[in-house]
Amino acid sequence: MFYDIETRVIKEAEFVLKENATVRSAAKVFGVSKSTVHYDLTKRLKDIDGDMCERVKGVLFTNLSERHIRGGVATRNKFKKQRGK
Repeated sequence: MFYDIETRVIKEAEFVLKENATVRSAAKVFGVSKSTVHYDLTKRLKDIDGDMCERVKGVLFTNLSERHIRGGVATRNKFKKQRGK
């Protein structure tokens, strides 16, 4: 889909910053794997734009620290839905 890797990395970073997106949601939007998005945002972005890299790392850290909460909410909603049937 993207032939210019630097362009893809910048677009991914802008998307994550704008939407406070997770790596998984960015991967869906850009049609690449989660591993690719993670590598782009942690390694490649550092060489392209160091300031943006630091801001993206903040969003990724926030998502990492909230991940267990989102998982618990999803599980609770799953069982509520099953009980309602």
